[in-house]
Amino acid sequence: MAVTLNPNLLLVVPLAPLAGAAVAGLLGTKFFGNVVGRKTSTAATILGVLVAFIISAMTLNDVINGATFNGTIYNWMTVAGMKMEVGFQIDSLSAMMMCVVTFVSLMVHIYTIGYMAEDEGYNRFFSYISLFTFSMLMLVMSNNFLQLFFGWEAVGLVSYLLIGFWYTRPTAIFANMKAFLVNRVGDFGFILGIGLLLAYAGSMNYQEVFAKREALALLTLPGTDWMLLSVACICLFIGAMGKSAQFPLHVWLPDSMEGPTPISALIHAATMVTAGIFMVSRMSPLFELSDTALSFIIVIGSITALFMGFLGIIQNDIKRVVAYSTLSQLGYMTVALGCSAYSVAVFHLMTHAFFKALLFLGAGSVIIGMHHDQDIRNMGGLRKYMPITWITSLLGSLALIGTPFFSGFYSKDSIIEAVAETHIAGAGFAHFAVLAGVFVTAFYSFRMYFLVFHGKERFGQAHAHGHDDHHAKHDDHHAHDSDAHHEEEEDDHGHHGLAPGQKPHESPFVVWFPLVALAIPSVIIGALAIGPMLFGDFFKGVIFVGENHHAMEELAHEFHGPVAMAIHSLTSLPLWLAIAGVASSYYCYMINPRVPAWFYDKFKFLHTLLDNKYYMDKFNEAVFAAGARLLGNGLWNVGDKTLIDGLLVNGSAKLVGWFSTLTRLAQTGYIYHYAFVMILGILGFLVYFLPFWHA
Repeated sequence: MAVTLNPNLLLVVPLAPLAGAAVAGLLGTKFFGNVVGRKTSTAATILGVLVAFIISAMTLNDVINGATFNGTIYNWMTVAGMKMEVGFQIDSLSAMMMCVVTFVSLMVHIYTIGYMAEDEGYNRFFSYISLFTFSMLMLVMSNNFLQLFFGWEAVGLVSYLLIGFWYTRPTAIFANMKAFLVNRVGDFGFILGIGLLLAYAGSMNYQEVFAKREALALLTLPGTDWMLLSVACICLFIGAMGKSAQFPLHVWLPDSMEGPTPISALIHAATMVTAGIFMVSRMSPLFELSDTALSFIIVIGSITALFMGFLGIIQNDIKRVVAYSTLSQLGYMTVALGCSAYSVAVFHLMTHAFFKALLFLGAGSVIIGMHHDQDIRNMGGLRKYMPITWITSLLGSLALIGTPFFSGFYSKDSIIEAVAETHIAGAGFAHFAVLAGVFVTAFYSFRMYFLVFHGKERFGQAHAHGHDDHHAKHDDHHAHDSDAHHEEEEDDHGHHGLAPGQKPHESPFVVWFPLVALAIPSVIIGALAIGPMLFGDFFKGVIFVGENHHAMEELAHEFHGPVAMAIHSLTSLPLWLAIAGVASSYYCYMINPRVPAWFYDKFKFLHTLLDNKYYMDKFNEAVFAAGARLLGNGLWNVGDKTLIDGLLVNGSAKLVGWFSTLTRLAQTGYIYHYAFVMILGILGFLVYFLPFWHA
């Protein structure tokens, strides 16, 4: 068994999806005259991702058997001793991420065949999702901050293209610009953190920076008494707050539902939003030396986990319910990072990727069956019409709420236990938040499940809850169906959803096959992986935990196998909170719908607060957007018009004109004028120098 992986084979992993993206994006679009058709574009992109997945799986198997790789693939340039390289660091963390990214991406590619079949931008969409896969793979495989930043920005750029895929719609353009700008805020902090480490460690290579971490921990930021490493780690985490949608930089993710459903599964389940979790885990040797940074992380994560879950309760758009669920679960992962339980965070990242991709794709299947109606108030009773979508969505929901023996149970309960065992500042609030979040998650998840698949059939009614009456309001959660782009002609005539007498239908094979494929790991991967990933040697030498952080040690003492853990949970508080959440949602929406109506009447102010998403968007518009406009107007009026145009450009022209007017007076063209001036000049010289001659 080789101890070093083949770098040429590793290079194929990101390049294969890139080649597929080039075929579909260049040859399959108007750019080069539609040289290839849909079948070729589909085959090229799916083959590229399939090859990447196969090699990733082989790589993971080799890594489990002891193989590693950490080296330079290409030396871009060396400036003043600073190396700028393309390199790979392949260990258990990156190999696991490679498998998750490529598998979920492969399922999304297959799903897209059916979902985007009627869309004119079919080839362009395949090109984008393959390019996104390439970008994410470059991020997770990197061994230096330069390549990490390249992948970081590349996934942001491609997500901008995907969210605004239907670029003729103003809401899509608003959403992708919002995502782009909010992520730039986080990325500003991210590059500051990288710059600090480069300035004081003198390298952008992970291992070289980690080797100097003890020396960095002794330094303070010049001019302050702040610890340099704490500032650098907080700056890096601000980047993660943008990418992984943590409060208050979370505002872009719900609006990103304007893009087609397949990218919701790809971006918001397994790839882009988990980049921040991966990055902090990779940087664990640095974060372990700053309790200040860890405390900051755990507080931000707990706020996100709890308060974003509340927003999911009042959503009626099926995709937005799942989107707020993603926000909440990302908060759980972030809390685990703050507890120094990095392996638990990555474990939840992996399990969440499968069941959240399943829920997003299941939501898309429901949208297809409902003739592109996303309002769950117009559904009900779909179980008998869409059996495969129903059973897979149920499995995904059970995994999400942490049902024993399902994958989400093992990762989510481990996070709750890790919080209970940590003593870092903010852990008390975090423990309350993750426990309360269990009830909230179960409530909104099964509210959606019951309203969609059970109860009275509410579709095909003339006066159903529609999106048309809310279409003018961009910001609310009943917004126009983001996946109905290819139904615009029907929407323009007021037809939306199933017509009276129409019945839902199960989705085609290319749509339901990925659901089944994702449902399998959503059920079993947690029990299979918890032992080696959390308590074995899977992350040995990759993720570092300081001696003063004991959460993982306490978890190891209490772990006696996946079956024993599931049985023990029968007497634990999280399970009963989840059961209470499911039972409450069943009572409120299946037995006695007057209860939520009563809550709405009595607590309308609370509903208004949640409906306006804590007024975060309005705050950003009133403060930051208005401030930017004010600053921009000031720079334009004072800087551009007054200083640059008025003083420098026009002012210099006026000065030259004035001087030219004076000199023009002396340029008469008459010889006797010039002779007279010469005589005056000679006379002046004589008068000036005459005293010196007499002396």
